[in-house]
Amino acid sequence: MKDEILEVKKTNAILAYKNADATGKSMLADLLGKKNLYTDIKERIETFEDALEIDGECDSDTLLVINYSGKNPNMVSAQAYMKLVIIIRVLNEGWVPDWTNENQSKYFPWFKHKSGFGLACDDYAYWHTHTIVGSRLCFKTSELAEYAGKQFADIYNDFLTIK
Repeated sequence: MKDEILEVKKTNAILAYKNADATGKSMLADLLGKKNLYTDIKERIETFEDALEIDGECDSDTLLVINYSGKNPNMVSAQAYMKLVIIIRVLNEGWVPDWTNENQSKYFPWFKHKSGFGLACDDYAYWHTHTIVGSRLCFKTSELAEYAGKQFADIYNDFLTIK
């Protein structure tokens, strides 16, 4: 018998997982991968590699910069920026900020610099702007901004700190 591909809608897989007993959940997780069965994006994206795997929009030039291993300190910030763009794109799940809409909230992680420690995520910040040019590094919810600021503090530190 020829191996055939079976397609399952993600919403159906998640529903089956939610309704399954422990044995069924284990089987579905083994077949489909547990991260595919999470409904909260924060549960699926814990590392940059997780975001990269889900993103699907990263081209070879971007990967070349991200994987650059030379000693140029300017590249550390560039690599971190590119990583954050991918992480934020995935965490926002297709949401794109509308900088012409002053009523749409946009959120950013907020950091306090602690001497000798780098950056520490303290909270999130609400940002309101009247310009049509804004940051690509914003989130659709304060929860996502806070999560990213804490989960990816090392990448934010590389992006925001001159070395």
